[in-house]
Order: sequence, then C-alpha cells, then structure tokens
Amino acid sequence: MSRPHRLQFDPAHALGHLRAADAALAGVIDRIGPFALELLPAASLFEALLRSIVYQQLHGKAAATIHGRVLALLERHGGPTAAALAHATDDELRAAGLSRAKLAAARDLAARCLDGTVPAWPEVPRLADAELIERLTAVRGIGPWTVHMLLIFHLGRPDVMPTGDFAIRLAFKKLYRKRRDPSPEVILRHARRWSPYRSVASWYLWRSLELPEPATGVGRKSQT
Repeated sequence: MSRPHRLQFDPAHALGHLRAADAALAGVIDRIGPFALELLPAASLFEALLRSIVYQQLHGKAAATIHGRVLALLERHGGPTAAALAHATDDELRAAGLSRAKLAAARDLAARCLDGTVPAWPEVPRLADAELIERLTAVRGIGPWTVHMLLIFHLGRPDVMPTGDFAIRLAFKKLYRKRRDPSPEVILRHARRWSPYRSVASWYLWRSLELPEPATGVGRKSQT
C-alpha cells in the first residue's frame, strides 16, 4: 500500500526563507542546527489515527503497551485495518486496554474509514490541509491538534501552524518575550511571515524549549 513517506518540501529552501523572514527565529535555527524531522511510519491513515486515539491522555510505556496489544489483536483479525477492527469484539478491545471512550472513538474511526470519510493513502496527496482537517475531525475523538500532528509528523506537510499546542504557545511566548500567553490569533498573525513553512518554524519552536537558558552573569564570582 503506497503512502506519503517523504517531506513535501525542500528543508534548505525552508530554512533560507525563515532566516530571512524572522531574525529571532533565525537565532533559534542557528542554535539548534539542521532541520532533522523524521516522519513517523504508518501504513494508512487508519493506523496513524488509531495510534493517536490510543495515546490520548497516556504517556510513554503505558500507551505503547496498550497500542501493542491492540495491534496484536488486529493481526489476529487480518492486520491493522478498519475491517479488522470492525471484526474485533468490544470485549477483546477492552481487554487490550481501551477505555470505553477510546473504544467508541476507534469504532467510529473504523466506520469512517470504511465509508470513505477518512481517505486512503493514494487520495491523500490530492487533498489540501484544510480538507483533511475537515474530514478527519469528523471522527469521534479526533480534533484539530491531532490532525495537525498527523500533517506534520506523518505526512510531512510544510505549512501547518498548530496554535492549539501548549508547547508552541509557551515557546512563542518565551522567544518573543510576551508578558501574556499569546492567543492563537496573535501567533497566526506573526506566523504569516513564516508561510509557506510554518511546520518548520513550529519544529524549531518545539526544539527551542530544549535549549539552555542564556547565561545572565548572575551569581558569578568576582575575578578580583
């Protein structure tokens, strides 16, 4: 089954654009270095979105364990597909670790994959970001943030601005020295200069939170 598996843009061109457009962001790029986003593998949008559902409100080992159990269950029914999930029983999925809410979301995801609301991989390259967001958020439990993450980390789309992401808001506030938490509108207005590479700018904002705070000289011993 074919799927988008490469970045949909030239990172070098993106960095040149961002450096020229925003001096503050250029400083972050200099400190972090090359753009090193690696796309997450998935055989279908069903598989990618099912992982998102399983991982919601869970972290690390617990989420990975439940996700592995769900995939093992689906293998017994033919593989990680909507049809396989439709054949799995509620008791089986609950025993794998899905909560009632996540079970309902997974069932809705499978139904919307089977009815064509969620497109197959060959259709995805022809769809704009806005249409993918509209279609995928029709799935129970899938909101704009989840689709933004899919667009960036699975599909490699260049111009996604996830203003609903807490870390993006925090990084923006720190980089641009905002006294108040920035609203989505404030971020979007500033991010116009980053387009059409807002995904790359977002990646650098995320990474900027890993940088050490600049030295201020406070607490240094006298050299006398």
